[in-house]
Amino acid sequence: MAEMFKQVPRVERSKVLVSYLRVSTRKQGKSGLGLEAQRKAVAEFAAREGLRVVAEYVEVESGKKAARPELAKALSHCRAAKACLVVAKLDRLSRNVAFLSALMEAGLEFVALDNPYANTFTLHILAAVAEQEARATSERTKAALAAAKRRGVLLGSSRPGHWRGREDKRLAGGRRGVKRAAVLRTAAAKQHNSMAVAEALRLRKAGMSWLEVAAELNARGLVTRRGNQWSKSSVFMAVRAAAGCMAVVDATADVLGNLGNTLGNMAPAVEAALA
Repeated sequence: MAEMFKQVPRVERSKVLVSYLRVSTRKQGKSGLGLEAQRKAVAEFAAREGLRVVAEYVEVESGKKAARPELAKALSHCRAAKACLVVAKLDRLSRNVAFLSALMEAGLEFVALDNPYANTFTLHILAAVAEQEARATSERTKAALAAAKRRGVLLGSSRPGHWRGREDKRLAGGRRGVKRAAVLRTAAAKQHNSMAVAEALRLRKAGMSWLEVAAELNARGLVTRRGNQWSKSSVFMAVRAAAGCMAVVDATADVLGNLGNTLGNMAPAVEAALA
């Protein structure tokens, strides 16, 4: 088992503390419930050990979210001030094992006041247990809601009268959803078609028509996002959507330019034939 370490000797290397406080809901954050108890625990610890709290960061988030801006700021402050990160309870850092592992690997001093003898080994165990508990709670909630739906219980916005007096918000939310779905579809299409678009632009600059480009893409086994073969119109639309209208114009201009050069070269021969 990893060597146990005491809380105070680790903190004495930095002499200063950065406090990280967290509550689960915005309502608790506004009312101060939970925050004052954490603040008191940190203040008592600092006074007892003769340390100074140089900064306090308050997060109102869900414990299941690994990415929290206030915690990131607290960690940056610890690095800049060579301070020790202190929390009142270990579960207020994270319920995500991977995130807590990254925190330990960062090499920052860390103290959980409810577990002063915690080391890397015990922190991983406690975080894994917390993550499993959160997952089990989520599964129980989903099962209970599914059972209620099977009994015919209406949930959420499907309840009668739920949107009464708020129809405008419902419509606005629907419009936002449609726009968001369109953005995601476009992004997915651009990502899938990136190789085909690059090849299509190269072939167009080489003088091929859109129909010839489509045939070449199909010959190389490239398909559309929906798994269909390319047509001249689908190639054109993909290039316009992914590379922009100017790319289409440039590729077309190159083709016309090549055609003009060809006609120019043919002109003397045509004139001689007509003479």
